[in-house]
Parts: sequence; C-alpha cells; structure tokens
Amino acid sequence: MPLVRYRKVVILGYRSVGKTSLAHQFVEGEFLEGYDPTVENTYSKIVTLGKDEFHLHLVDTAGQDEYSILPYSFIIGVHGYVLVYSVTSLHRLPVVLVGNKADLSPDREVQAVEGKKLAESWGATFMESSARDKQLTQGIFTKVIQEIARVENSYGQERRCHLM
Repeated sequence: MPLVRYRKVVILGYRSVGKTSLAHQFVEGEFLEGYDPTVENTYSKIVTLGKDEFHLHLVDTAGQDEYSILPYSFIIGVHGYVLVYSVTSLHRLPVVLVGNKADLSPDREVQAVEGKKLAESWGATFMESSARDKQLTQGIFTKVIQEIARVENSYGQERRCHLM
C-alpha cells in the first residue's frame, strides 16, 4: 500500500477568473454554470501519480482585489500556489518577487540574475532585500503600491493598435 502524502495548494487570482470553476471541475468532474462569489472554499481529492498517492487539499480563495489580507489558511502549511488569470481580460494582479536574506551571501543558492529572469518571465518586478540589514524593506512595499496604482490607472483605458 503506497504512502499517502498530504499536499495543500492555494488557488489565487483576480475575481471572476474561474478559480472555483477550475477547482470544481478537477474535483467533481463538472462545470458549474453559476454560483455565488467565493469568500473561501476548500476541496479535497486523492491523486495518484505513478506509485504515489497524494491527498490534495485545495483552498479556493476570493478574488484578491476584494480581500487583500490573506488569512493564515493561505499561508500556514501550504505546499504550493496556483495563480489563475482570465484570457479574456488584460487586468493583471501586480506582483513583486522578492529574494530576501541577501545578507546571507555565503549561503546563497539562488543568484540575483535567476530571480530577475523568473520575475521577467512573470511580468513581475524583482527586488532583493535583507530584513536583517533593513535593505529595501521600505522599497518593496512602496514598489507594490506603485505597481498597483500603475495597473489600476491603465485598466479600462482605451487600447489602440498603432501601425508603424
């Protein structure tokens, strides 16, 4: 009998991108045509991968534009995150990827260039910091506020195609 491993995964994204639809389709095998907006819902399913079994616990969240403070259930004991967006909307959730503990350079396993490359592939801003040395701690949160404002100011603006 295989060992069953527990895995907690949080589904994040802007409101109305289909987070609940994805979770419900995965667990129940059906598409919900309509449902009330999610505040927080959980799903469970046993998944077999090769000879391994996983008890997958999905946390389906409210849209992050409505509930900006993440409860402990989104953080404590989480093994992974699924970030969802809608292909029918240009609205995106601003992300600042932070490589922390930069003061521990002798123990470094991830180079700054790798973090920057990952952030660029996500369309995110990249910063390295050290909470211990107070390096960029203020700047991180200033940057995320600036990114939110930039996205909010561009959302809904008319987009035109310019031929050169």
